[in-house]
Amino acid sequence: MSNEPANSSMSPMVTRLDGDAPEIQVSLDILKRGGYVAPVIIAVCAVFAGMDGAISALYGIAIVLVNFLFAAGLVAFTARISLGLMMGAVLFGYLVRLGLIFLAVILVRDASWISLTALGLTIIVTHLGLLVWEMRFVAASLAFPGLKPRK
Repeated sequence: MSNEPANSSMSPMVTRLDGDAPEIQVSLDILKRGGYVAPVIIAVCAVFAGMDGAISALYGIAIVLVNFLFAAGLVAFTARISLGLMMGAVLFGYLVRLGLIFLAVILVRDASWISLTALGLTIIVTHLGLLVWEMRFVAASLAFPGLKPRK
């Protein structure tokens, strides 16, 4: 919440958010869960695509986890400046992050160690799987922004 006094002439677009950044907390939790599933994903890709599949899966998991960290950092950083900047950063940051994922794949598409099928499936399944898994742990309440409190 903002420490500034409530003022009807104050635009919500220039209001900034102070305090804890729940998006960082959630992103770090996603990273922890990514560490849990990474060996399973790598093993499955190794079974179906050999060592190239395992290396491709490791590369894909790294892309996904860096993407989540970058997104959370962008929101946390810009929210402390202004909500308008945060909204713009979320919108255009999404496009930039998609471009970076595309670039990360294009740069290695012809490498001898890459399995594009394993890489593509890893990126898609890991993104969606971690998001769905994390939904169980996120509190959708203003009382507890971020993760649900542990019992």
